[in-house]
Amino acid sequence: MKNLKKDVLSQTFFNRSAVSVAPDLLGKYLVKDFDGKKEAKKITEVEAYDGVTDKACHASKGVTKRTKVMFGPPGYWYIYLIYGLYNMLNVVTGPGKKPSAVLIRGVEGMDGPGILTRDLKIKKEYFENKKITPETGLWIEDRGVKVKEGDIKTTERIGVDYAGEWAKKEWRFKI
Repeated sequence: MKNLKKDVLSQTFFNRSAVSVAPDLLGKYLVKDFDGKKEAKKITEVEAYDGVTDKACHASKGVTKRTKVMFGPPGYWYIYLIYGLYNMLNVVTGPGKKPSAVLIRGVEGMDGPGILTRDLKIKKEYFENKKITPETGLWIEDRGVKVKEGDIKTTERIGVDYAGEWAKKEWRFKI
């Protein structure tokens, strides 16, 4: 079996607009090493939420207890609960301290953001506002998978009809 080089994505990778980071996450691996169990899953679907002017982005409401992490440096986890049931896993992006994030919607074998956090046991209390590094137990690796631009499907984001014209942005990326 070929030994794949595994590079942990650095804070610099996330220090770009959410719309730039999102498609670049496709083909990368979400890795969890927590509670004695290590799992790695290829990221297959993401959505970008880009700053205070993006009415679909939580940051458009300003700094709150929930969104505070988005107003900090890039390369941290932003996790929130929806419907009282599902944790939504997001990576905080930049540039600088621009409050933006990318929602990880799917990984290989797990379609849907609530399914992936449930099945991988990713909980807000463990990872929220933690740096995206192996030391925290949840990180993203580049394992050399090349995703061709033509293999990426873009669509409107899901579940943000309330955001008016911002709901029409094709900032959902999927392979």
